[in-house]
Amino acid sequence: MNSPLGDAVAERPALPDGGPLPLAVEPLAPGLDLVDWASSHSEPLRERVDRHGAVLLRGFSGVTAESFETTVHKACGAPLEYVERSSPRHAVHKNVYTSTDHPARERIHLHNEQSYNVVWPLRICFCCLTAPGSGGATPLADCRKVYARIPEAVRQRFADRGGYLYVRNFGHGAGLSWQEAFGTADPAQVDRYCAQNDITTQWGPDDQLRTTQRRPASAQHPRTGEWTWFNHITFFHISTLGAAMAEALVEALGPEALPNNTYYGDGTEIEPDVLETLRAAYAAELVEFPWQQGDVLLVDNMLTAHGRAPFEPPRRIVVGMADPLTTRQVTT
Repeated sequence: MNSPLGDAVAERPALPDGGPLPLAVEPLAPGLDLVDWASSHSEPLRERVDRHGAVLLRGFSGVTAESFETTVHKACGAPLEYVERSSPRHAVHKNVYTSTDHPARERIHLHNEQSYNVVWPLRICFCCLTAPGSGGATPLADCRKVYARIPEAVRQRFADRGGYLYVRNFGHGAGLSWQEAFGTADPAQVDRYCAQNDITTQWGPDDQLRTTQRRPASAQHPRTGEWTWFNHITFFHISTLGAAMAEALVEALGPEALPNNTYYGDGTEIEPDVLETLRAAYAAELVEFPWQQGDVLLVDNMLTAHGRAPFEPPRRIVVGMADPLTTRQVTT
């Protein structure tokens, strides 16, 4: 029986260990056009992403920033604008952006894209326009398995304390400015956006801004019904930067003025052993594959966390996001 993806492609595990994340789909003969194929197989492709959490399209022809944008649209929905920013990025083509503009030497830890927002993308897609000189993988982790590794008592503690609290401080010379994060230089417009998106604002002298937003730690996938560990708890916690960097930032700015930090939803400190438990769960599920030029990776943002390994240039990975969801759609 023919595969729903057609007889022109083969499906196989992308990693030597045969694990399901990510699934690789490759043409059986050269010259298969990415846009044409994705356009005619969008539904079974979406089903594969729902099942595996990520699908790697490798070996297709005609891969450019422009064709990638079209592929995202066909396979996942209209690409979204990048709003309420926490990472430096710039537009490459319409709503296709650089994956991040953080320096090559920095590791970007596993996270679910914009899970701190009220509205966020169910799909995040990557395209390799220039393969890394060395390193530069986009690590992945199955958030269903991360959720299962976290002791029930820890998950319940977050639920009982109202999820987690994400606190940002702008205007201290560290991290993005509020103008960059919210895409405006008008404080009133920031206040309006935050009021509409369950974010509390507190303005200080010299245009300093402090925001707080309470979000759930877990979410239920709207299509598969599976529970996942879906948050930025460890990503934004000061301890994830390492002891030396955390100590230097606290000494320079004070514990209340850190660019980013997270707490239990009731504002109390998250215990160090809990944070180590969470990081260990991610680490146990981490997988990596080496990028090849022309690769396209379709990721379910709820089922799969992603990051970035340090690299030696060159490396050009672009990203598109699609299929917006709200917190109310995935929590009970």
